[in-house]
Amino acid sequence: MQDRLARCKEAVSACFDTVFAPLGSMPVEEGMRYALTGGKRLRAFLVMEGAALHGVPVERSVWAAAAIEALHAYSLVHDDLPCMDDDDLRRGQPTVHKRWDEATAVLVGDALQTLAFELLTRPEMEVSSRIRVELIASLATSSGVQGMVLGQAQDIAAETSAVPLDLQEITVLQGNKTGALIEWSARAGALLGGGDPVALGQYATALGLAFQIQDDILDVEGDVAKTGKAVGKDADAGKATFVSLLGLEGAKSRANTLVEEACAALSPYGSRAEPLRALARFVISRET
Repeated sequence: MQDRLARCKEAVSACFDTVFAPLGSMPVEEGMRYALTGGKRLRAFLVMEGAALHGVPVERSVWAAAAIEALHAYSLVHDDLPCMDDDDLRRGQPTVHKRWDEATAVLVGDALQTLAFELLTRPEMEVSSRIRVELIASLATSSGVQGMVLGQAQDIAAETSAVPLDLQEITVLQGNKTGALIEWSARAGALLGGGDPVALGQYATALGLAFQIQDDILDVEGDVAKTGKAVGKDADAGKATFVSLLGLEGAKSRANTLVEEACAALSPYGSRAEPLRALARFVISRET
């Protein structure tokens, strides 16, 4: 899987190099490049591996892969702002508003969001108008007030609520905040190939929840030198998390069960889906 992930990173980086080549060097443009540097590229990997399972080559799928990475980067830039999570560190580097200023960070996030939808219009994707519109519309739904933004709003509301969230409420919140974009990433590959996205969607639902549980675990056990961001913030803020509700071992057990569910969902693809199974196992073993 690591070799395939490395190739994915190279392809996405090359795609961004092409996109940014004609742009200038104003802070907003530099901030966009900065925000897109590094990262695990797991969402891009989901797009490209799902596409490969449906016979779509990298040169076509990379545009959708880059689109979700741009959308994800926008969400991180805005999430790090003082009015949101107020983080100073991201991927081991100062956050965009610390490297420049808050106004620049807002504009960087805005520009990355619109870039994501622009990338889905690229003719190199070689898809029908119907599929292109479906990809754009579904990304808008997954990232907006029915998906990621809803999850962020639920998270903010939970911080000021007198009643801590229960397990079901946290599951719904994280399914929106984190899971919606992961599910879009997995389904997009099938859509690019004109296939049925149901199995990959089921895989991604379980994967997204396992990913968030591991994030909660890393907030307790993680090393800032490895995670590249602050740890222990949830406990300091008294936030309800999978770890606070299930306990550390209970959270690890739940994550393992979800990985098994994710792998089982890939059974229609047989051994061809092994890279995605490896990704699921990696998600709960990662230290970043």
